[in-house]
Amino acid sequence: MRTLGGRYQLVRRIGVGGMSEVWRGHDRVLDRPVAVKIMCPAVEGTLGEVAGVDLVRAEARSAARLAHPNVAGVHDFGTSHPDPAGREQPYIVMELVEGQTLGAHLAAGPIDWRIGVRICAEVAAALAAAHAEHVVHRDIKPANVMLTPSGAKVLDFGIAASAGVPDDPSMPVMGTPAYVAPELFEGHPSTPASDMFALGTLLHQCLSGRLPWRADSPTELVHAQRYLDPDPLPELDNLPPEVEDLVSRCLNRDPLERPTALVAALLLAESVDARVYVPIQDLQPTISPWDQHAAEEPTSASMQPAGRHRAD
Repeated sequence: MRTLGGRYQLVRRIGVGGMSEVWRGHDRVLDRPVAVKIMCPAVEGTLGEVAGVDLVRAEARSAARLAHPNVAGVHDFGTSHPDPAGREQPYIVMELVEGQTLGAHLAAGPIDWRIGVRICAEVAAALAAAHAEHVVHRDIKPANVMLTPSGAKVLDFGIAASAGVPDDPSMPVMGTPAYVAPELFEGHPSTPASDMFALGTLLHQCLSGRLPWRADSPTELVHAQRYLDPDPLPELDNLPPEVEDLVSRCLNRDPLERPTALVAALLLAESVDARVYVPIQDLQPTISPWDQHAAEEPTSASMQPAGRHRAD
């Protein structure tokens, strides 16, 4: 078996993407299973060119700062020996998350709205932790949410960015078109609000079984997101009106009108009597007046010693 860094033994390939492949591995030093994400060799003139060592190292550092139960943890970063062309392959060693993706569950058929809201509450909590560290995920979608016995885990900060830092104009817009906020197609930088648009799309999909906008091509989809209202949610028994309102606010074309991940996590968790952990102290100064009011609504939440908020 191939071994990276003299430590990580590759056991079986479990996923392949456009810029990377993921292997189930074994950490021979700590004797534990791990996931190893290996970036594919860069090919001139393709998106793979951006997958350089510095970029992947930055990804690993961004994700490693996020110690949260709904974020897949990052353990290590390294590079393989150069290939015959002299190119190194950077890799990231991550927590091995066992389960099935939300995408697979949605493809199998509709899910109960309470389960969908609980999942999105946990995704919002993960985003709140990321945004508190000034990290924007940029690719929230069902395939990047793993469902495990202990809750949802957000995967793949592979195209994460620092909040508010202008994106490289020479590169295509990062992310999956159906979940990309409309302002990003106008050249605006990625922000926490753009993640919230993706969360709104995800929540709409969990509640309705389909995307908020119908389109036959990415071009039609971008036009619909910019100029048309999303399809209304179906009538669901006992769906709290505040959840429906949250979907609408997350999908607002104006990023300033979208709620923070903190408030979305607390509201969604409260609506299904779930528990989430969010960094309330770190985000308190950035809460808008509307969000501040929502966060102060009576709940059964209590402050944790480490500054994390637990909503029961």
